[in-house]
Amino acid sequence: MKILVTVKEVAEAADDFEIEGDDIAERYLEYDLNEWDDYAVEAAVQLQEAGEDVETVSVTIGPERSEETIRMALAKGIDRAVRVWDDDIAGADLDVAARARLLAAVAEEEEPDLILTGVQANDTGFGATGVALAEELGYEWAAVVNHLDMEAGDPAAAVRRELEGGVEELTEVDLPAVLTIQTGINEPRYASLRGIRRAQSKEIAPKALSDLGVDESVIDSPIRRTAMYEPETESDATYFEGDPEDQASELADLLREKGVAQ
Repeated sequence: MKILVTVKEVAEAADDFEIEGDDIAERYLEYDLNEWDDYAVEAAVQLQEAGEDVETVSVTIGPERSEETIRMALAKGIDRAVRVWDDDIAGADLDVAARARLLAAVAEEEEPDLILTGVQANDTGFGATGVALAEELGYEWAAVVNHLDMEAGDPAAAVRRELEGGVEELTEVDLPAVLTIQTGINEPRYASLRGIRRAQSKEIAPKALSDLGVDESVIDSPIRRTAMYEPETESDATYFEGDPEDQASELADLLREKGVAQ
């Protein structure tokens, strides 16, 4: 059985930052593994540990810098990784559909029985890539999975998925399938020192568009980022100094001045 896990490196901006061009300046960004993908990695490793002859592979779309993040997945037990990137991808604004097409090209090469993705990414929050990937491949799928019951070799996965209004659905999904994994489905492990050392020798295969047998059309997108700016505040905030009594007195004076209190 082969399990493919999609992982994404996401950036978190410092509280105070500057914008350069149409993005946040690189010096204000810190990178880490997407939170939802961490749970997908754990789900894959647990299936691997519970079965026999199970291979786990992670795939990410990102520059060489992202290998540090990918190695965290390898340190937690993933067998090997694929990193998709080249100059054409670097110059593109990848939307959900383009990412799904790139991931699908890797999946078609790897031929996994099961694909696990995080429900969404910390940076965009679209929650659409996993389902778009299933559509691209023609796989069965289940989104927002918060419980997974299956063993290696099973023809289907028994899942519980979270719906709106606190409703949960119990269903079976025939393999091959894509499952988008919700936080809380498990407890992601910490990467041990031994695992970190082992991860240094595990394979991260770089793949360009040509390596996947696709051309630039797969990264075509109608979406373009044209600018980034900090929104201007439309109202002023008044901060009252002093102890609670002084603040309460100043607030009362202000409310009377505005005609809110008499």
